[in-house]
Amino acid sequence: MLNGKKIIVVLPAYNAEKTLEATYREIPKDIADEILLVDDCSQDKTIEIARKLGIFVVSHKQNLGYGANQKTCYREALKRGADIIIMLHPDYQYPPKLVMPMAALISTGSFDAVLGSRILGGYALKGGMPLYKYISNRLLTFMQNICLGEKLSEYHTGYRAFSREVLLTLPLLENSDDFIFDNEILAQIFYFKFKVGEITSPCSYNSDSSSINFKRSVVYGIRVLVNTLKYMFQRKKIGHYKIFDNKNGKKIELNDD
Repeated sequence: MLNGKKIIVVLPAYNAEKTLEATYREIPKDIADEILLVDDCSQDKTIEIARKLGIFVVSHKQNLGYGANQKTCYREALKRGADIIIMLHPDYQYPPKLVMPMAALISTGSFDAVLGSRILGGYALKGGMPLYKYISNRLLTFMQNICLGEKLSEYHTGYRAFSREVLLTLPLLENSDDFIFDNEILAQIFYFKFKVGEITSPCSYNSDSSSINFKRSVVYGIRVLVNTLKYMFQRKKIGHYKIFDNKNGKKIELNDD
């Protein structure tokens, strides 16, 4: 807990048995009030290991996708009274110890959302990010900064912290259940004028790190472009999309069972 704010770290998991314990051990327990894992129907011992470590587990009965996993993560964390929710991948790609500074930036009211950037400090390639992913990351980020009028170092990190207000305001349930969810939520945050901060985050790509293949990366890139166009059309009132409509778009409801 920081500044009276309850902090919950959420772990969206799929086949994370090899890296889950290492990730869990480095989460600062004096900062994280709770750790919650949502398992997206893993085919390994992820759930067994999580329960052995004492992590609160929610499991999907079938594989619903990365975006759907996050929706469950945020809904469950909010139901448990979280004021600050930090999403950390359990594949040990990002340093768990950064939970503290990310939470601090939100608890002080400096930002509404904080991203752990692999680009700041030049850690992406040093950490083993494939060159084609790095190049596409830089090109897509450059394009989105121009189109959205922002100055992020990257839009594609999976290390993120949000205030309670952000997650209850955005129509998150209108977002995709796939990987593009990450990009959609950032576009929503900017659309609704929340403040976003970044901190430098080292990264480590290895054989156990989760990563989408080249084909899915291409599809993701195309969907980022589509998402950006939707944002621009909505801003210019050329189009109307429910992911940018917090009156009629579906939000997380805490009274849902």
